[in-house]
Amino acid sequence: MRFSRLRLSNFKPYGDADVELTDGVTVIHGLNGSGKSSLLEACFFALYGSKALPGTLDDIISNSEEEAAVELWFTHDGVDYHIERQLRRSGDRVSTRKCVLEGDDGSGDPISRDGARAVREFVTDLLRMDAEAFVNCAYVRQGEVNKLINASPSQRQDMIDDLLQLGVLETYRDRAGEARLAVTDLLQNARGSLETIDEQIEAKEEQDLHARLNELETKRDEVDEEIENYEAQREKANETLEEAQSVLAEYEEHQAEIEDLETEIDELETEISETEAERDDLGDKRREAIEERDELETELDDKLAETELTEATAEAIADRRETLADRHETLGDEIADLRVEATGYENQAENLRESADDLETQADDAEERADTLESEAGDAETNAEECDAERDEIDDEREDLVEQFEAAEPDIEIGEAETHREALQTERQELGEELAETRTRLETAREAVAEAEDLLAEGNCPTCGQPVEDAPHVDDLDEKRKRVEELEADIEELEAQRETLDDRLDTAERLVEIETRIDDLDDERERLTERIETYRETAADKREQAAEEREAATEKREEAAERREAADAKADDAESTRETIEAKTDDREAVSDALDRLDRLDATREEINELETQIEDLTDQRETLAERNEERREWLADKREQRDELLDVFDDDRIETARERKANAEQYIEDVEPELADLRERRDELQNAIGGVTADIEQLESLREEREAIAERVDRLELVHSETEDIETMYGDLRTELRRRNVESLERMLNETFDLVYGNDAYARIELDNEYDLTVYQKDGQPLEPGQLSGGERALFNLSLRCAIYRLLAEGIEGAAPTPPLILDEPTVFLDAGHVGRLVDLVEEMRGFGVRQILIVSHDDELVGAADELITVEKDPTTNRSTATRAADPDLELLGGVADD
Repeated sequence: MRFSRLRLSNFKPYGDADVELTDGVTVIHGLNGSGKSSLLEACFFALYGSKALPGTLDDIISNSEEEAAVELWFTHDGVDYHIERQLRRSGDRVSTRKCVLEGDDGSGDPISRDGARAVREFVTDLLRMDAEAFVNCAYVRQGEVNKLINASPSQRQDMIDDLLQLGVLETYRDRAGEARLAVTDLLQNARGSLETIDEQIEAKEEQDLHARLNELETKRDEVDEEIENYEAQREKANETLEEAQSVLAEYEEHQAEIEDLETEIDELETEISETEAERDDLGDKRREAIEERDELETELDDKLAETELTEATAEAIADRRETLADRHETLGDEIADLRVEATGYENQAENLRESADDLETQADDAEERADTLESEAGDAETNAEECDAERDEIDDEREDLVEQFEAAEPDIEIGEAETHREALQTERQELGEELAETRTRLETAREAVAEAEDLLAEGNCPTCGQPVEDAPHVDDLDEKRKRVEELEADIEELEAQRETLDDRLDTAERLVEIETRIDDLDDERERLTERIETYRETAADKREQAAEEREAATEKREEAAERREAADAKADDAESTRETIEAKTDDREAVSDALDRLDRLDATREEINELETQIEDLTDQRETLAERNEERREWLADKREQRDELLDVFDDDRIETARERKANAEQYIEDVEPELADLRERRDELQNAIGGVTADIEQLESLREEREAIAERVDRLELVHSETEDIETMYGDLRTELRRRNVESLERMLNETFDLVYGNDAYARIELDNEYDLTVYQKDGQPLEPGQLSGGERALFNLSLRCAIYRLLAEGIEGAAPTPPLILDEPTVFLDAGHVGRLVDLVEEMRGFGVRQILIVSHDDELVGAADELITVEKDPTTNRSTATRAADPDLELLGGVADD
């Protein structure tokens, strides 16, 4: 695995950062607190999210920002991947806004994961390690260089087993054990079921079920014969009953038919009588209609005399109505046109009067506006005079400020204060960085002196750790103490320079304030000048507008008088038109009266016609009723003849015999039914008993089949139980063997790595037992606990163990596997100058073992010299923002840093 690019937005101290990462050794260089470690934390966070954080998501977003983003591009096993995480702050809560991973499956098909959990699980499966395993294997965090050496053997064992996937074998062994216990439970249950079913089969066989079934079937056949005999006798009784019922039913039908004929005869006689009465009523109505028609004909002649017609025909009435209607419509149209014309004259007169009123109002408004404009002109003149006085005050204040500026810094011209202050700030920042770096060196020097004094107190050389009597470098402690004194003096001098610069910065700040105030006064004076000119122009314009308004008022009053004269003329025209409308309306009312007379005449004629039609209808109805009664009299004769014939069909003896036979049959059927019910109940009991015995026989067969299946299942479970025991034992033995092989490989790699970077006369070898307990052996064979080593030796020993674990993981148990970059965050914290060189050898050693990418965070110049790529991190003290810059040539970058020192 290799990181190729990292892009940040508002992540911790970074505003925007974009860093390319290449193969080889990349050193991230910068002062303490500049944000170097944050770059590695961003890579770790991109892979595993919140699981990789020591704190909370709130610590990630830069202060005063609402959102943050991290993007990481990396290559694993030849496939390119890209992860993007975005965070958002909402009140006191920070949540993941977006988390996406994109790549492909190695064959060109795209892979995509959306959501923090989905991305973290994919990365864990891809790298075969979670966040904790990643830290234990490839990421040596700042301050955790002694993590493995301080861990207990069991903790080291868990770490390494998890990294090499041996924990999976233990999981498989546990699952096999659980499966074995589950099979044991199933086997015991199956054996119990087999014993139970054997007991059930034995109990069924003792009942002699087949003999009992034959006995019950014989009894059922005997009962069936008795039932068949009774049912045959009952069938004969039913036939006799049906014959008697048929005769009686036929007699009852004839009787009902005779009764129906009697009813129909009565109904026909009633209908004939009612129809004759209805004919008499129709005759009376016909006579009344004839009398009413004669009266209307006399009334029609009278109404005809009131009109201009000679005859009261429909055609004559229609022609006269059309003539009058045309005249009525013509007069209506003329009246409507005249009304529109009169209304038009009246509206025109009203509009002219309203327009005249509006003109008078406009004239009044114009005179009022003229008064207002003249008042506004006076106000503008007053404002101009006030602004002129304010401009004089500004000129006096500016002159005073110029004098203060020249007195504070005679060599600085107005306009150069900002540049002067920025130059002093830059010088102050550079001095602060130099002071911070000097303090870091002083702290390192003091730690070296303290460690050397501890070694010297124990009787060992502070440089090489050998006994004092054999050590050639005892005087080195004095040089370290002298270096501490020199650094302390340098810090005092730098602090004095910083105080002087602070005073000059205060003066520069005052000059910038004066310069800013002068600029503000110049801008204000320019604005006042413009306002004075504007006020005076406004006064002249207002007076000119007032004169125009008074002239317009005079013109509008003259126009109003003209429109009032025109309104009077239009009112006279309207009055004349109204008189013509009254005359036309009288004529139209006379035509309406003539039309009403015609309508009354026509209505009388229609009534006469309706009565003629009514008389004809009544005559037709009387004739129809007479014909209908003739038909009914014929039907009445037929019905009387049918009734007489039916009365002669049946005699009384035949009917009495049918009634006796019916009673005898019903009595037999009533007596036989209880006997049949008893027999059927007996047969049902026998049939139920037969069903029960049959069910027992079927259950016995089913039990025998079930016993055979359970016996086969017991055999299979016994075989599976044996196999699960073998699998459980196999996984346990396999994990023990693999752990033994891993311990041997790890011990070999650890000794190879430690010898190459720390080969001296003090130590012979390192031993790692099967429980992951570590022991260091000196040349004389004496064992030594790792905790008894010096601080630098412990750090190198721990780094060697880390690198050995990394190598073991890279080689694996199935050949080479892609591993993450080796990441070292401030590995030189506990190392003096001599041990730093050996750390460089360790880095070169890991490169020799094929580690593709090594990332180191450090401010140590010797490590920078071993880098293939250098990334310099700097923090702006004014904005507290960090920037990361990739150097084109690490060697030149390092030389530039030395020159600055």
